Amino acid sequence: MFGKEIRQYLEKHGFEAFTPKAVLFDMDGVIYDSMPYHARSWHESMATFGLDMAPEEAYTYEGMRGVETIKLIARRQWGRELSDEEAEGMYEVKSAKFKTFPQAKKMDGVEELMRKIKAGGMKIVVVTGSGQSSLLKRLEDDFDGLISGGLMVTSFDVTHGKPDPEPYLRGMEKAGVKPYEAVVVENAPLGVRAAVAANIFTIAVNTGPLPDKALADEGANLIFPNMPALRDAWKL
Repeated sequence: MFGKEIRQYLEKHGFEAFTPKAVLFDMDGVIYDSMPYHARSWHESMATFGLDMAPEEAYTYEGMRGVETIKLIARRQWGRELSDEEAEGMYEVKSAKFKTFPQAKKMDGVEELMRKIKAGGMKIVVVTGSGQSSLLKRLEDDFDGLISGGLMVTSFDVTHGKPDPEPYLRGMEKAGVKPYEAVVVENAPLGVRAAVAANIFTIAVNTGPLPDKALADEGANLIFPNMPALRDAWKL
């Protein structure tokens, strides 16, 4: 399965073989169906500071560390640089707003996909730009035996968030694998860009409102319309 795309990947990077030993998952919009709540919390919380961020705009920044997103929006709309402290305070307001929404459900098909991956002898790593403690704390409980705290990379573990490759480089480091021994499952253009920059075979699952082209333009090796489709096609 995925033979043509894997051959193209190997040719592009000059790798001799593709031998996956770990699958690196983004969290929001991939493991949890949380992005609609994030989009609304971004819109409502930033409005309290006088920043205009439409709910759908959150999907274009998805994967970026929250503090970096706020600094970017403020730079564009206010024409000034925010301090870390100011941006962190604003992100705390966003986080508090997110907690007022119902608990995000697991993404349909993701647990079954993870069980296939584990059955194939591969490690599962979570690589997220989130610092949303309410979700991070749930991962081990909701995916008992599939996800472990030692194989997570969050916003607290990196200096540069997505679209910088650092989160995925850190994820490979934790898993003890090389790029040709890893697969990324992403849903966000900036996340795809980060994974591609880390030279990892990247599968995009389009669980949001953006067109497939937004993922293809960032270099995704494969694009699926939803998680059940990827689960059913998984043969690695």
